[in-house]
Amino acid sequence: MSIVKRNNMLFPALMNDIFKPDWFGGMENLNNKVPAVNILENEASFELELAIPGFKKDDFNIEIDDNILTISSEVKSEKENNMDNYTRREFSYSSFKRAFTLPETIDEAKINANYEDGILRLSLPKKEEALPKPKRLIEIA
Repeated sequence: MSIVKRNNMLFPALMNDIFKPDWFGGMENLNNKVPAVNILENEASFELELAIPGFKKDDFNIEIDDNILTISSEVKSEKENNMDNYTRREFSYSSFKRAFTLPETIDEAKINANYEDGILRLSLPKKEEALPKPKRLIEIA
């Protein structure tokens, strides 16, 4: 016996077309993507990795305000082709914004960022008092 998915709608494509939020496809064409983020924690720091291909390091804006780390980018470009009988202009716009609440254990003055091969890496070192203390042997007197 196998599991089979059934769709009991009479005309599924028609029903999807009727109940879409926008009949002209405006919501489907909206580019509402934010970059994927990996957050790694080790004993000394947190590491953030954002997959953002196709950008330059000057395209990013990284800010810290009141323990909130904000990473954003806004890129606009315009391309114009002049041919014999026509002119074609293309506009491109892409942006995103991600915000992260930082724990009190992060040393904000030592945060650094690096962008290489489409990956934005941020290193968020922990404060000295937040680091694990080494074991101490107590001798009996």
